Amino acid sequence: MITKARIGPGAAALVGLALCGAGFVAGRYAEPSARIVATHATTARPQAAPAAANDVAIGYTLPNTRVHPLPNAATGRKYEVWVDLPPSYFENDRPYPVVFTTDADYGFPLIRSLRRRIGAKGRNVEDFVLVGLSYGIGEQSMPSKRRDYTPTDPFARGDVAAGDYDRASTYGQAAAYRDYIERDVFPLIAREYRVDMQRKIYIGHSLGGLFGTYVLLTKPAMFRHYILGSPSLWFDRRTIFDLEAEYAAAHRDLSADVLLSIGAYETTGNGPRYLGTDMVGDMHRFERVLESRGYPALRVDSEVLPDEDHLTVLPRTITHGLRWALPGTGPYEGG
Repeated sequence: MITKARIGPGAAALVGLALCGAGFVAGRYAEPSARIVATHATTARPQAAPAAANDVAIGYTLPNTRVHPLPNAATGRKYEVWVDLPPSYFENDRPYPVVFTTDADYGFPLIRSLRRRIGAKGRNVEDFVLVGLSYGIGEQSMPSKRRDYTPTDPFARGDVAAGDYDRASTYGQAAAYRDYIERDVFPLIAREYRVDMQRKIYIGHSLGGLFGTYVLLTKPAMFRHYILGSPSLWFDRRTIFDLEAEYAAAHRDLSADVLLSIGAYETTGNGPRYLGTDMVGDMHRFERVLESRGYPALRVDSEVLPDEDHLTVLPRTITHGLRWALPGTGPYEGG
């Protein structure tokens, strides 16, 4: 159960359109140089079967998806923006809420599948346009998100213990990545798709949850809802709490809806599923601090999910988060 603390020009149909970018294919992602076909259909389907047994198998496309190469205009760093449109998008002219997810190689297909599974055509979860934010093109996932999702550089302190962080990685460029989303990604989505940019939802997990917390405390109006899964508030000696104190000293309100979600095993303990740090305790501390500010327009909900660890928790966090941020028309049907 979620515990609540109340404190406070449309795109054309994409039929047969060949696009450059990371191809979404069955079981894996193609390399960024691959080509995909975005189709208008309601279910994913394979292309025609090979004529002979020795023919090379071809990709399995996800319908209604599109990839936009979109570099950071300020830094020149290359990224892609992945977009998925629900089947209902082609059946009406209304604007849709838009969900943005970091760690797109995992989050994008997962959220897309969960919407299809539980959404019930808007009855259980309101339909939405989904936007996946890729890692840097040509980069491995961890170096990319260590740089883009972290607000500070722990090595700047000069007393970081060996092994605590990766010395081959760059840290502390969350401000540049936040500004890229606001300056480059948002205008693209608003221009190309029929969306309600006043109803933007953020989903991030782990370092992605830390990044979402950073955005919440620096430019909270970027999103209406923040779904922060297992946020890595421990990063750089829990410097995010210093940032929260700075925000509180300068502001009387924080207008946002925030869901904090974490697995019960994301704390210290004996056994392979436990972590070496108390992320559960950090999350509860962050919630208490926000509650103590008395912000009129801030809503914070939290949940600790039993029998989930850092690797298994995200599907449940997303499922609960979508129902929390985008409740459907009802009545809910679970059959």
